[in-house]
Amino acid sequence: MRLGLALGYWGRGPSPAHLELAREAERLGYDSVWTAEAWGSDAFTALTWIAAHTSRIRLGTAVAQMAARTPTATAMHALTLDHLSGGRLLLGLGLSGPQVVEGWYGRPFPRSPLTATREYVDVIRQVLRREGPVTLDGRFHSHPYAGPDGTGLGKPLKPITHPLRAGLPVLLGAEGPKNVAQTLKIADGWLPLYWSPERYAEVYGVDVFPEGFLVAPMVRAQVCDDVAEGLLPVKAMLGFYIGGMGHAARNFHADLMGRMGYEAEARRVQELFAAGRREEAVLAVPDAFADEIALVGPRGRIAERLAAWRSGPVTDLLVTAPDVATLRVLAELNEPG
Repeated sequence: MRLGLALGYWGRGPSPAHLELAREAERLGYDSVWTAEAWGSDAFTALTWIAAHTSRIRLGTAVAQMAARTPTATAMHALTLDHLSGGRLLLGLGLSGPQVVEGWYGRPFPRSPLTATREYVDVIRQVLRREGPVTLDGRFHSHPYAGPDGTGLGKPLKPITHPLRAGLPVLLGAEGPKNVAQTLKIADGWLPLYWSPERYAEVYGVDVFPEGFLVAPMVRAQVCDDVAEGLLPVKAMLGFYIGGMGHAARNFHADLMGRMGYEAEARRVQELFAAGRREEAVLAVPDAFADEIALVGPRGRIAERLAAWRSGPVTDLLVTAPDVATLRVLAELNEPG
């Protein structure tokens, strides 16, 4: 199991610690570093900055949002950064949800998310292969555009720039069973949001993965004496995703928490968050749920829990850690033998 560093997206502004953490992760032998985006900083610019200050560590987006760019624009970002970094890019994509797609990007959330995702990946693959002009008679991503408001003058094009790697890895963030099943067919890897080492097959309905397929869940890690205190950042993240990132009637994160056995608790978190009682919403996240998907506590406890992650299908563990000391401990515990 390889280790990756997950930096996420910026909050109020760029974190001065991110570059230090990325360079230290490279020194410690971490395989990859990952950035994200929501409705603030974008994933590719920060990753390019990290690429310029590192030499070996692979560079991943977890995730770049599909609604933010057309598939050809995303492919342009990918092939450009892949060239500049010497072939280090891992392209992680996610569809997000109606609240973000329609509220931030000002686009309709696709009525058939599976079809939209499949078409998006198809176009990117065509760009990266560069075998001919991009063509797709699609429902959401037709090339050339053939909508009633078009001019009819569009022509199929292939990229001017020759991509460095036709097989640049494409990973997808997927939560629902049908989305996960499609991901296994059309992508090179999967970015699960919440991963239970003991219950992943039960939660996601999958236990067998294609040869060479990447399974790369994120985990919050912190070496600390007080487990309950160490879980607070995990609960804060869960409270925001479950309560604030999605509509009460359609929230994929809350649905996933429900499938993991915490349906009533998920709805309570949503209710509290919607009422403006955010601190209560965070505290309403069960410690047991936060602990199940995290690596928090003294070194010995983390070592015991890490063994469960290593024994399953995870190929790349993407670690969100607040300090260099935690990164170092995980690197030591993950060494072979």
